[in-house]
Amino acid sequence: MSTIVRYAPSPTGRLHLGNARPALLNWLYAIRTGGTYILRLDDTDTARSTDQFARAIEADLDCLGVRPDLEVRQSDRMALYDAARDRLIAAGRLYPAYETEDELEIKRGRARLLGKPPIYDRAALALTDEQKRRYEAEGRQPHWRFKLDGRPVEFNDLIKGPQTVNTASMSDPVLIRADGSYLYTLCSVVDDIDLGVTQVIRGEDHVSNTGTQIEIFEALGGRVPEFAHHNLLTGAEGEGLSKRLGSLSLGELREAGYEAMAVALVATLTGSSLPVEPYPDLAALAARLDLTMISHGSARFDPAELDSLNARILHAMPYETARPRLPRAIGAAAWDILRANLQKFSDIELWAAVIEGDLRHPAAPDDRAFLAEASELLPPEPWDETTWAKWTAALKEKSGRKGRALFHPLRLALTGREDGPELKSLLPLLGRRACRDRLS
Repeated sequence: MSTIVRYAPSPTGRLHLGNARPALLNWLYAIRTGGTYILRLDDTDTARSTDQFARAIEADLDCLGVRPDLEVRQSDRMALYDAARDRLIAAGRLYPAYETEDELEIKRGRARLLGKPPIYDRAALALTDEQKRRYEAEGRQPHWRFKLDGRPVEFNDLIKGPQTVNTASMSDPVLIRADGSYLYTLCSVVDDIDLGVTQVIRGEDHVSNTGTQIEIFEALGGRVPEFAHHNLLTGAEGEGLSKRLGSLSLGELREAGYEAMAVALVATLTGSSLPVEPYPDLAALAARLDLTMISHGSARFDPAELDSLNARILHAMPYETARPRLPRAIGAAAWDILRANLQKFSDIELWAAVIEGDLRHPAAPDDRAFLAEASELLPPEPWDETTWAKWTAALKEKSGRKGRALFHPLRLALTGREDGPELKSLLPLLGRRACRDRLS
């Protein structure tokens, strides 16, 4: 059977780094198995879902290199959910309940006082037709609950291994609200059956839902997929990564200059047995990362690790890859010299200005005569990597300077910066005319 996986975000906000984890783990699994990847937008929450957020999700996934084979929206699939509802009602697995939220809270509070778990008591199952008509005459509309079997539901998690969820310790879940809108639990199962999803790869916060969903799969006669529940990315103190935390939204990370591959690698390799290190592309990562390598422990995101990985990716980036993004002043030779000094790709603009710009860095009074001597001693072109050593040797002999007193004024005059590539490599890129002008 061919592999079919799905990523199912709700278009109610921007994707953040934590959302990228299941999106990418599903994508890598599809690549590894030669399977199909479905993007399913769970947009049944009409009050919060927007088309703007839907388009932003599509753009974020595209930037990460995730290209779905199929995209569906739950808002277009209501007829499927209606049919599933009718089948479950006919089978006696979906029943109407009329309690208000306040009444349910009173029941839960009473159970806690008696030292019992706050599980729904199924009082609605005992209602007579007359009682139901009376409630509806009062203006109450029922919500609909799925009647659980109340048994141990066992499944083999592709990450966590054998799991058991005892639905006897759970309330019958509400699948349809009083206003007639469907909840995620029903829609997700119906979609997975209809789309033929074979593996559900999602966060470990859904483990407890899995027992309920397996019972719904079975009640609808659908094939139960395999499940894999990965650890969740957290902050340094173990806090969750909220979709409202703008600094970690994929859009904000992109605007901050982080490479898409750096974001993808941190999102997937954090909390795995593989080191967080550069890969040339997602296919290479898919060939290495197996679901069994996902840790059962925490997956703590360290911003310093993202910074380090971003720099390492740039330092190893071939010129042909970088060329479409480079300013005119940076050719292959300049890129090979400058890339080791980049933290973000945008840093290359600073060095393009150093190479091509009209740079004038004011010299300290004590260095002016020295820089004039340096200008006079500039050797004729052509220049190569030996030019710097020959020039500074002659300058050292004439000026008597050495060490920092010799090299630091030259670096400031030629580049306007305290750090950067070795000047023996940078000097041929600058050329004699620019050096003479900057030393003047």
